[in-house]
Amino acid sequence: MIANLRLGLRLAALVVALVSALVIHGLWRLLRLPSPWPRLFLGLVARIVGARVRVIGTPLRRDVVFLANHLSWIDILAIAGATGSAFVAKGELRGVPLVGWLCTLNRTLFVSREDRLQVTTQIARLRDAIGEGWSVMIFPEGTTGDGRSLLPFKAALLAALDPPPPGVRVQPVRVDYGAATDELAWVGDEPGQSHALRVLRRKGTFAVTLHLLDPFDPAAVGNRKAIAAQARAAIEAAA
Repeated sequence: MIANLRLGLRLAALVVALVSALVIHGLWRLLRLPSPWPRLFLGLVARIVGARVRVIGTPLRRDVVFLANHLSWIDILAIAGATGSAFVAKGELRGVPLVGWLCTLNRTLFVSREDRLQVTTQIARLRDAIGEGWSVMIFPEGTTGDGRSLLPFKAALLAALDPPPPGVRVQPVRVDYGAATDELAWVGDEPGQSHALRVLRRKGTFAVTLHLLDPFDPAAVGNRKAIAAQARAAIEAAA
């Protein structure tokens, strides 16, 4: 009973936050001003679901590709709120009601790793975004892990950095849920809706620590596989 009440209160808070953010975002767009509201909204959603985000290090604001380990959909809320970065996400997310539309507000780049015929086009779109000065987040594991160990990093999308646009840096990010890791990591065959409801019913708050590690010049590292290996090593060392 109490868990369902908690769920209801959090859902109500999410609706209020969404409506408020959309209204203010719309006003910003009418005034032709750069809108911070998608980023602020995602950060607020992280707080509503219970996350208390702590940032260690300084995120680059532009001309950067963030590479992070991946535990849960909460990662996206926490990282977007802290860095303002756009995300590279699975193409099927675009078709999810409301969620897909919200992703477009934060300039999400949708890709399909399985569609080999579109890989070249997807890499070109990603490279264009990076070349325009965007900050872009990629989860190179390609799926969520258990938070205790790193999965192999897939380097296909990092072809957008081979060679990198001038001035672009790579900044590794270690996402850490601390004592709540086993509870919040989204692994196995649990449906996304079930995981989301479980988080929304959860009692109390939880810490999410984002370790913004030292950026490096991908041009000095080598090809896409070397870039992936250096970022993975940095994230693993920060555990």
